[in-house]
Amino acid sequence: MARPGFRLAVFATVLALLVVMLGAYTRLTHAGLGCPDWPGCYGFIGVPKTEAQLAHAERHFPESPVEAHKGWAEMTHRYFAGTLALVIAVLALQAVRRHARDGQPYRLPLLLLAVVLAQAAFGMWTVTLKLWPQVVTLHLLGGFMTLSLLFLLSMRLSRAFAPAPRLPLSLRRLAALALLVVIGQIALGGWVSANYAAMACIDLPTCQGQWWPTADFTNGFHLTQHIGPNYLGGQLDSEARTAIHLGHRVGALLVIAVLSGLSWKLHRHGLHGLARLLLLALMAQVGLGISNVLLHLPLALAVAHNVGGALLLLSVVLVNYRIRVVDKVRIGQGWRLTPLYTGAGDHSSGEDARRRF
Repeated sequence: MARPGFRLAVFATVLALLVVMLGAYTRLTHAGLGCPDWPGCYGFIGVPKTEAQLAHAERHFPESPVEAHKGWAEMTHRYFAGTLALVIAVLALQAVRRHARDGQPYRLPLLLLAVVLAQAAFGMWTVTLKLWPQVVTLHLLGGFMTLSLLFLLSMRLSRAFAPAPRLPLSLRRLAALALLVVIGQIALGGWVSANYAAMACIDLPTCQGQWWPTADFTNGFHLTQHIGPNYLGGQLDSEARTAIHLGHRVGALLVIAVLSGLSWKLHRHGLHGLARLLLLALMAQVGLGISNVLLHLPLALAVAHNVGGALLLLSVVLVNYRIRVVDKVRIGQGWRLTPLYTGAGDHSSGEDARRRF
């Protein structure tokens, strides 16, 4: 039986995935500055549409003419993100109220609340700093982090996994490495998007007809770009963008190698379902990445590639969680497994303490 708050956590997870998708759509349609202010749009709660509102926008934001479709893309993302923040606040409040009574995890919901508040700040800076690549990339990573933590919270509240014998340390280390390389690749993808480098290479497996074209890695990965200019459309030259794109491709090869090895080891240890799920998510994401290059970044596929990255991350989070669901109690010189729960309302104090994170 799931713990209280499970359904709300699942709803928040789905909502977070939708926010990630809307954020990708906003970036890919160049609508990140569709509203030049924050949290409103030209000083209004929605995109200006009446003559008086349009006149107000032109008077106060003369350098940012109203483009309704971009404004609504940005505001729709903000509406959904704001709703997600409210849902997470409710989850945190419920956890604080219930943790003493039934061992409800409370640190994770509080961490989520802190992350989503930081996300609000990054959302503001994304606009006020005019799409500064560092902030855009961190904002994207924060969105993926929020999604992952909500998914983790949902699994902890679900009680879906029974305890299993401790798996080899090598498998757990490989799973942790897989998580790190996937997060690194998502960061590289964010850097590609923030610097408009997705079309720096439009062929495969070569780039610009060469295996290794001229690339400026120094400027491409210069992380102290100055604040001030409008970064809509990017400020880097062709060679710097080529370097970023190549970095993302090299990262993809590393992800393929590590996750393929992890899938094989999961299969060897009898976790066939997890192995197949991980391999399927990996193959889908690789296929979407290749299709985006060959088809020159169609909007639907580009958004799907972002969502695919989120689902791949969740697959790796699931693997890491599943292979660590063990509860061992030392008895003399040996160990024995104890159940994660014995029934509704029957929880040991040791188990409660272990589950409160």
